[in-house]
Amino acid sequence: MSVQAVPARLKIGPYSINSPVVLAPMAGVTDTPFRHLCLSMGAGMAVSEMVTSNPKLWNTRKSRLRMVHSNEFEPRSVQIAGHDPQQMAEAARLNQQLGAQIIDINMGCPAKKVCNKAAGSALLRDLDLVASILKAVTAAVDIPVTLKIRTGWDPTQRNGVTVAKLAEQCGIAALAVHGRTRACMYRGEAEYDTIANIVEAVHIPVIANGDITSAQKAQTVLEHTGASALMIGRAAQGRPWIFREINHFLQHGECLPAPGHAEVEAILLGHLQALQRFYGELQGVRIARKHVGWYMKDQPQNDQFRRQFNQLETAQEQQDCIQEYFQQTSAFDYSDASRKSEPNTS
Repeated sequence: MSVQAVPARLKIGPYSINSPVVLAPMAGVTDTPFRHLCLSMGAGMAVSEMVTSNPKLWNTRKSRLRMVHSNEFEPRSVQIAGHDPQQMAEAARLNQQLGAQIIDINMGCPAKKVCNKAAGSALLRDLDLVASILKAVTAAVDIPVTLKIRTGWDPTQRNGVTVAKLAEQCGIAALAVHGRTRACMYRGEAEYDTIANIVEAVHIPVIANGDITSAQKAQTVLEHTGASALMIGRAAQGRPWIFREINHFLQHGECLPAPGHAEVEAILLGHLQALQRFYGELQGVRIARKHVGWYMKDQPQNDQFRRQFNQLETAQEQQDCIQEYFQQTSAFDYSDASRKSEPNTS
């Protein structure tokens, strides 16, 4: 097998990213505990959950937790979202003051609750507004600003190349591109031709995103697009070791063995404990339920286990339940083959 050379280190402003695999920002998922876990598993950078640019919401508990940037791995990249250029600029300034080292602008989220407010990927329909936001944010801070986009608004309006050129002109330091339009949501398969065209059109680093669910797929996408790095989103949910799998394959041209039974148990228990420390027991227990669901997907007796687990109310009960399950079950399969049927997991 030929070995795909690992791309030159991704460089964003003064920051050199040693791994070509980045954790995507995901609201409700990429909180501090999950970012720390993925970074420890080989992600070169982890972008925070989306932070609203609306100052009226900055004092909510959710926003306060998302705006904690201390004790983070560097570089600390924080994503902001909104549609008002001045609010976006102020959000960038505030997050820099709180410790952000990179500001990432969200123009890629397809969620209706975001797009209905003319934010996220809805912005791709209005290039004048895109330019206003990019100029306002880059002028507001003295740290690198990056941008996350999709390939366009819908398959008939793939204007990703135009947006990418505009971003470069406005001083954006790097660009992440999901290989679907906003209209596609997460349906169908990601296409990488537009990402390849964007790579050819600009001189700033481009990070390819979408449907990268295995180490082999990672190599294929890098070769096809010529991107500087890859961004992994939902494929990391319940499978944070995907980053080390991709790094190893790109370096050595061979697949790592799937993580062992004992290691998966240790990772899962450590993740639960980190969630409970960060959020407190009540909220941590609730948030842990979705993460455990992702870890246990496609495993033996998954439905029965999840019903039981989701009824537990304390951290100790959750930990005991996980330990008991692992003691009774040894038929875990976390190989790439076990996930081939999953639709659109990045």
